[in-house]
Amino acid sequence: MPAWGSIPGFHRVLKRDSFYYSRLLQCHSSPKSVARIHAQIIATGHGHNPFLASKLVSRYTDLGGRGIDDARRVFDRAPQRDILLWNVMIRSYANSGPQTEAIILYCHLRRTSVRPNCYTYPFVIKACAALGDENEGRAVHADAVRAGLDSDLFVSNALVAFYAKCCEIETARNLFDEIPVKDLVSWNSMIAGYSQNDCAYEAIALLHQMLREDVVTKPDRVTIAALLPACAALAAVQEGMWAHSYVIKTGMEMDARLGSGLVSMYANCGRLDTAQELFERVREPNLILYNSIIRAYGMHGHAKEAVVIFSKMLEMGIEPDGICFICALSACSHAGMVHEGFEIFEMMDSYGVEKGQVHYACMVDLLGRAGQLRRAVEFIGRMPVDPGGDVWGALLGACRIYNDIELAEEAAKKLFLLDPENAGRYAALAKMYEDVGRWEDAARVRKALRDRGVRKPLGCSMVEVDTEVHTFGVEDESHPMTAEIYVVLEQLQKLVVEDEIAAIG
Repeated sequence: MPAWGSIPGFHRVLKRDSFYYSRLLQCHSSPKSVARIHAQIIATGHGHNPFLASKLVSRYTDLGGRGIDDARRVFDRAPQRDILLWNVMIRSYANSGPQTEAIILYCHLRRTSVRPNCYTYPFVIKACAALGDENEGRAVHADAVRAGLDSDLFVSNALVAFYAKCCEIETARNLFDEIPVKDLVSWNSMIAGYSQNDCAYEAIALLHQMLREDVVTKPDRVTIAALLPACAALAAVQEGMWAHSYVIKTGMEMDARLGSGLVSMYANCGRLDTAQELFERVREPNLILYNSIIRAYGMHGHAKEAVVIFSKMLEMGIEPDGICFICALSACSHAGMVHEGFEIFEMMDSYGVEKGQVHYACMVDLLGRAGQLRRAVEFIGRMPVDPGGDVWGALLGACRIYNDIELAEEAAKKLFLLDPENAGRYAALAKMYEDVGRWEDAARVRKALRDRGVRKPLGCSMVEVDTEVHTFGVEDESHPMTAEIYVVLEQLQKLVVEDEIAAIG
């Protein structure tokens, strides 16, 4: 289709009004073309038109880079600003950044006679979510309530995503439950919120609820991408395979995002071969996909393959990030590949990746697992930053492997100061004392644990029955069918005893 301006007689036939320039902006996307049309708008006296100003702001923003600055200049020079123009400018900052400008602009809007509408609040809330600014987000939420727009579907969906991003998952769920007619964005926001907040069981349960209650709304690629991390965390192969089948059945393209989720899921479920096959099928692999497959090889003890994949990624011109280095270093650590681990660690400077506490902890773990405890201590001493709990925790773990009590005591002293609420640190040292018969020292550590009120998280068992997950703790009587469960357990115990007696006889 030819550009509007290239049609013979086009400029003469059509009146050069706001509609004409709006269509012209839609047909041209290069920076020079947009600037030229902008000049025409000013020259023909349409520069005061707020509708055209909003179109210009939107088009400049689409250009990226310096386009956002040009968009802001258009906004600032507009003598009349309706809510559409305000919304377009706020949305531009919320999507492209800096998000703080979206909030500042919203504050300016509140001081004018123009009233925010149901589109304004989602844009501002999105900016608050990107910044993790819970206080400002709550203030915007209050404004929406006062305006009577908090029940609007767009506003509600934005609020669910915001509170989930701020780790207020219960608040997000309460808002989600209050939405009378949910759309796909509602379900996706809540499922993703659960996955992001390590509530894997809740994410899967919500998907089942969606499939059961909402027969109109069907999952899309966003739903599957949000669900897969939960399946990976739980090694829920049944739900993961359902997601994979759904992708194939609906003809979704196996892009890097879906591919990485499926690779992680299958790897966590012990199906490394399937994960590898999926990795090879993705046409345009990206860094996230490579991170997933490197981690998959590492967690299954195939460190050499992980390093090979890491090298191939570098050869393709894909630059690693901090997570990628953690995956590669962890693979080397579990396989005792000290030399390769140090080579990868030194690469971080070449790629401009900052070495964080987790990376240093990986190196201490690498040396510790290889039995080089003294070298690990020297490495900690040369660190350019103060070692944190992860670093000393890695050393304590290595001391436990090789039963180095003296060094373990030194690491534990640091940990009791840096990470005093971590019960596992106390338990590890106490267990080491018990292993060598130092019962008084073990009792002293366990007493310190009690005196400080530090409690170890209780373990639990989980079982899924008819898509519903049931959780049980030690001597747990909270389940509604507790009586029936204990009756069955007693019957099973009797059967075990009878079998043992029969075997002896």
